[in-house]
Amino acid sequence: MYTKRNYGFWLTFKWSRKPFYLGMAYALIVVLTQHFGKKHFNLDLSLPWQPISVMGIAVAFYLGFKNNASYDRTWEARKIWGGIVNSSRTFGMAVVSFVQGENEKEVKKRLIYRHIAWMTALRYQLRLPREWEHLQERIKGIYFPETSDKCFDHLEEELSTYLSAEEVQKVMKKTNIAAQIMLHQGRDLRNLHDQAYFNDWRHMELHKLLSALYDEQGRSERIKNFPFPRQYASAALWQTVLFSLAIPFGLLNVYGENETHEIWAVVPLSALLIWVFFLMEKIGDYSENPFEGSYNDIPITTISRGIEIDLRQMLDDENIPPPIAADHHFQM
Repeated sequence: MYTKRNYGFWLTFKWSRKPFYLGMAYALIVVLTQHFGKKHFNLDLSLPWQPISVMGIAVAFYLGFKNNASYDRTWEARKIWGGIVNSSRTFGMAVVSFVQGENEKEVKKRLIYRHIAWMTALRYQLRLPREWEHLQERIKGIYFPETSDKCFDHLEEELSTYLSAEEVQKVMKKTNIAAQIMLHQGRDLRNLHDQAYFNDWRHMELHKLLSALYDEQGRSERIKNFPFPRQYASAALWQTVLFSLAIPFGLLNVYGENETHEIWAVVPLSALLIWVFFLMEKIGDYSENPFEGSYNDIPITTISRGIEIDLRQMLDDENIPPPIAADHHFQM
């Protein structure tokens, strides 16, 4: 996630410069063909601007629809992780308040550490690559663009900080590691209830919190595993391409009626219009997958660290890690 107030113009342009350069080269070819073709062969490539402008309006409306839908996916993901923050704090407060009995300090630490392990596993699973995501844009050195095996090597190392070696080995053999950690949490709560660490009512309250966290996990997985419908995404791309191909021909009708120096204005104006429309398309395209590990993601690593700090401070724990600072205005 970018944390500065605005993206700088040159940073934005650098990210989206390819359509501008291609548009300029394409428009230059069209203008040169018009210039020499009309001079030697009486060739006229110009097209009426009015129908092309109508096409542009339609494309702009469609891009607006796509961008709104893409933003909804990003905002829903942020609300989901806001819910995880709230439920995690409530779970930590409930554990610290409810659990009473022999070695209660160790029991509280085990429960809260297992919750942090669940959050860690979920975070890793949400960062696994999918073929419809922008794998080439994943933050290099932080996320694992090559294979899922590399991801789970790091995950096992992190889980060993919060879980026993035996529990780590059990959950690492499963497909959905986060779900299995939550299952172990539920079983542990049942055993603690049977050992009279808390009464029936408190047991049910703790299970309600686990249920709420399971719901948030399922909502995250829905966004991760179901892409923005490809028919809508593809239609937006190809409509933008077709409109961009027509732009120089329409501008020739505006600036190229007479063989004057004005015809060369078609080149930069075409490149600028093509860049603007592709920038709109690209913004929507990069908002579709809020967990893909790119620079415009939901910063679930930073959020997870904040939750970990809160929970471990509830335990008066030691060696608590610091918050994750933004790196060049990016939070991961």
